[in-house]
Amino acid sequence: MSRGRLGALSVVGGMTLLSRVLGLVREVFFARFLGAAGAMDAFVIAFQIPNFLRRMFAEGAFSQAFVPVLSEYRKNRPHDEVQGLVDRVAGSLTLVLFVITVLGVIGAPVLIWLSASGFQSEPDKFELATDLLRITFPYLMFISLTALSAGILNTYDRFAVPAFTPVLLNVCLITAVIFGALHTTEPVRVLAWGVFVAGAAQLFFQWPFLRRLRLLPRPKVNFRDDGVRRILSLMLPAMFGASIAQINLLIDRRIAAELDEGSVSWLYFSDRLLEFPLGVFAIALGTVVLPGLSRRKAEADADGFARTLDWGLRWVAVIAVPAACGLFVLAGPMIATVYLYGEFTPRDMDMVRIALMAYALGLVGISMIKVLVPGYFARQDTRTPVRIGVIAMLINVVANIVLVAALVWADQPAPHAGLALATGLSAWINALLLLRGLRAKGVYRAGGGWWKLVCRVALAAITMSAVLWSFAGTGVDWFAMNSGVRVFRLTALIALGALIYGTVLFATGWRPREMLERPA
Repeated sequence: MSRGRLGALSVVGGMTLLSRVLGLVREVFFARFLGAAGAMDAFVIAFQIPNFLRRMFAEGAFSQAFVPVLSEYRKNRPHDEVQGLVDRVAGSLTLVLFVITVLGVIGAPVLIWLSASGFQSEPDKFELATDLLRITFPYLMFISLTALSAGILNTYDRFAVPAFTPVLLNVCLITAVIFGALHTTEPVRVLAWGVFVAGAAQLFFQWPFLRRLRLLPRPKVNFRDDGVRRILSLMLPAMFGASIAQINLLIDRRIAAELDEGSVSWLYFSDRLLEFPLGVFAIALGTVVLPGLSRRKAEADADGFARTLDWGLRWVAVIAVPAACGLFVLAGPMIATVYLYGEFTPRDMDMVRIALMAYALGLVGISMIKVLVPGYFARQDTRTPVRIGVIAMLINVVANIVLVAALVWADQPAPHAGLALATGLSAWINALLLLRGLRAKGVYRAGGGWWKLVCRVALAAITMSAVLWSFAGTGVDWFAMNSGVRVFRLTALIALGALIYGTVLFATGWRPREMLERPA
């Protein structure tokens, strides 16, 4: 079973890698044609609002609530009843999303004010952000229904199609920004329409694969259905608890809008690089873990449930730790290679570098959350993550204020980095509280060999970081290189880091078989 999940993780990770590579290409075009100016700030806010709601509502609350219930239906009921659940959930969800979309389009000025009140001092930017939000907001409806389709496919172990689907978003946005920059005076408006088209494309792409499973939704609105009510009862608290990182990100954007112009974009560009390892590994891992845990819960296999959690956490240790170190040490070279073109200035590079280094400190904590939260939702326990999420959010808010104020008071040039530090701190606290809760309930029991694994990973990561730091060079060095040399040198550094990390790990006795399930 562990080998099957490892294969699924490889498929999801591989497809997500393709999507993230295209995502980096997308960011290159954003930086080249839009830079980090006011128009980019407006688009970031207009795109982040539906994207935030998507992560909180669709990929967060809905997926976490829907997959366990669907797994139970698949295990214990005939296909007709599974189809009936899908139909009723699809109909009810579509109605709710339509109402939210209408309200979002009408209330766009209020949403922009709540997200970036600092824009009010610049009426043109505020008006532009409002117009863009009215175009991008329907993306929430399309992508939430896409999450429904993905949940069905993942429950039936069809991981590749949902993992590939985000590629369409990047293709649409790359096309839109190039077309907008070459043929219009306001490329951000074309980019906003690219978001709209991408949402519809992702939804329709998955329909043929649902038809093969004989589970293509035939929407029927029925909020009184037992399955729908169970999903809703799980969703309501989950909408907050499972997506606390996104709420933290929204708070960051709100405060960043009050800082120097470009702060919103600097955080956005650094967050996009953070999302690369998160998407390729952590989110892929959570995608694979949730159906496995839900299946073990439906089978009443408590030992298997604990082993699946332990398996996920071991992979976090082996992959997320060196990824965090690599992001921290190579922040400057990565940003120079991906962004330092066209309208993107050396100052922008330095500001994004500082934010990325701060974000990297929280990567392991965020990755742990992606594994631990499914441990609660697979057991249909939504209350505990909510309580922990409230604590983490409050810590994030306080840390945001304290750290930003301290950096401003000290006259530091990058106070926005305090927001990134606060996000990482709250993520670590969130993860550790989630872990403590699962251990206290006896749901998670660590397998053997953890201390050896931690020591080996730590030694390998420290060695890798020291070598990369000595070869990374300075920002001036990278600014002087042309794009081809940057790509070659960054690729060589990443390959060198991977070689050193793997070599030290093997030299200290680690073997891949240790990543299979181990008795608790």
